[in-house]
Amino acid sequence: MKNPLVWLLLGCFLIVSAVSSQAQTTGATEKAVAVLEEQWAQAQNTNNADLLAPLLSDKFVSTSWDGKVTGKAEALAEVKSFVKNSAANSEMKVLVYGDTAIAIGIWKARMKDPSGKIVDLNVRWTDTWVKMPNGKWQCVASHGSPAKL
Repeated sequence: MKNPLVWLLLGCFLIVSAVSSQAQTTGATEKAVAVLEEQWAQAQNTNNADLLAPLLSDKFVSTSWDGKVTGKAEALAEVKSFVKNSAANSEMKVLVYGDTAIAIGIWKARMKDPSGKIVDLNVRWTDTWVKMPNGKWQCVASHGSPAKL
């Protein structure tokens, strides 16, 4: 194979194959992380900390709209305390960067405040997911801000 054109074509084929494979992997990761985000929403809707726990890394940190930083234990306690009628994610998008994925979206909830009054919440959130050495995706950081919609 002394023909440079053959080598050029072979090189192009390998590059296209690699790009195609990466795109398929990225698409699968986007879907997998989106499913995990929906599992998180289900945990919130059912007050099920056991459903949320495996999604959060042990070093998970959450920063709230008012600057409060909490960890995994507080997130699990909070999910048990929700009093709501309905909550759902919308406008979700997942961006993949190798073994890291950034998920963004809006969480819309109709909840009771401590006085029993029904309030509507719209929170724009950003979650950072990392593929752990065991192959599972876990959220390592989350941030939420009030959104005017």
